[in-house]
Amino acid sequence: MKKLVFVLCSIVCTAQTNQYTRILLSKKTGKTVTSYSEGYGTVYDPDSKKGSIVDSLGAITFESPYKGIISHIFKNRFILKSENNNKVKSAIIDEKGNEIIPLDNQDFDTPWQSEKWIIVSKERKEAVYDYNGKEIIPYSEKIRFSGKDRFFVLKDKKWQLYNDNGKQLSERKFKDDYSFENGKALIINEEGQSEIIGLNGETLHTFSKKVQDISAYPYLITKNNVTGKYGLIDIQGNTLADEIFKDITPEYFGKKEYIYLTKNNKTTVFNKKDQKLYPSSFTYLNPLLNNLFAVYNEKSKKTGIVDLQGSIIFPQEYDFIKAFTVSGREFIYLKKGREEQLLDKTLKNIIGEGTEILGFYPDNLVIKKENTYYTFSVSDQSVIELKNIRYIKNQDFEYFNPLNLYSKPLVCKNSDNLFGVLNGKGMEIVPFVYEDIIAFENSENEIVVKKEGKYGVSNFQNEPLREIVYDKYFWMKEVLRLEKDKKSDFIYFTRFRDRSEQLQ
Repeated sequence: MKKLVFVLCSIVCTAQTNQYTRILLSKKTGKTVTSYSEGYGTVYDPDSKKGSIVDSLGAITFESPYKGIISHIFKNRFILKSENNNKVKSAIIDEKGNEIIPLDNQDFDTPWQSEKWIIVSKERKEAVYDYNGKEIIPYSEKIRFSGKDRFFVLKDKKWQLYNDNGKQLSERKFKDDYSFENGKALIINEEGQSEIIGLNGETLHTFSKKVQDISAYPYLITKNNVTGKYGLIDIQGNTLADEIFKDITPEYFGKKEYIYLTKNNKTTVFNKKDQKLYPSSFTYLNPLLNNLFAVYNEKSKKTGIVDLQGSIIFPQEYDFIKAFTVSGREFIYLKKGREEQLLDKTLKNIIGEGTEILGFYPDNLVIKKENTYYTFSVSDQSVIELKNIRYIKNQDFEYFNPLNLYSKPLVCKNSDNLFGVLNGKGMEIVPFVYEDIIAFENSENEIVVKKEGKYGVSNFQNEPLREIVYDKYFWMKEVLRLEKDKKSDFIYFTRFRDRSEQLQ
């Protein structure tokens, strides 16, 4: 494999993955760049135990005079730590080391990676600052970030509501700090009632029943404290479902049209559109389209389709059923053994018999028919042949989830028996020069490539992450372990990139 050539500029870096840029910066600087994003990376020298900051061109912009790490928060803001005699001081600095919040015995809370505010803890007190060093909320007993631009501040053992300008929004004192969701927060008021408040602390609704969850607002999940059972009400307090259910789950993804109520291993569907309950004899239901649901049988491990009334539309004999949106149109995909169907809204199959679908993509499909591979348009059922492709590796259908709506790029073998990768439109994104390419489950971007009997690591952007010099590789879920001369090298999948510093 040819040695990497370092060519970096601000334009190039925006097209590269952060992981690859970190590798290139490490090669140029001769230092281990432990993290990189938004134009800057951080370096930690294990010998001096000091940190540095490097820009996208490979220039060291700041070297810490203190022992301790530098953590990148966002853009050109960092946390600098000074460790001396088991005492740690911290500061907020810019890329040149200028102290925005001066070094002191303090800690910084940035759990939401805010680019506007930071909670500073010092001498058992907490304050809110912006990233230019301006104090927004003075030091108080405790401060909690409660939403997009809201804070709860503890004073004299009572919580008060503030906005991001440091203004107290209400004279009301709260028992606890609460979290806002879509501009609303569920609280327990002074009378012990469930109450929903707005962003200024104003009362929107109060309820005689205990409200457990408002994520399906304007429908609310209640809980009976005696029986532990759940029910459903509207914002006027009207009962939509009695408190007799073991569990109630709103839809968190997709169209969010339904709420699922479970009792005795049977699921009742609440349809938000007509505000009616539809009992079923099934345990597991997943929405498809047009009030149709995929129903899974845990004993047979097979899936079918029912309508909202529970009528069986397709029997539970399929290996896989899922809804896909392609070219803005909704479809249902069914697979049973080698038989595959793609149904439109009228439940008409738009692919012919003997067609195998290799990939689902936003604009088209990739299919196999009579040992030839094509891209397939769902709009007019036209096909375009993928020239010189002899084989495409199948992808596991368990890959699909609410975060993985479409297939990965396709690992293919060409007529010369060499492997490369095509995207969903059939364009080459990794050249056909390898003896083998191994892709992994979930949303992993890394791939193992094989050449001349040796292994290396690349990704779907065709960035060489590890040279092709290793004898073996081992997939360890979060990390790839590569072996050469009985020595191991590690590379974390970018899905676990926050942990990558542990092995660098």
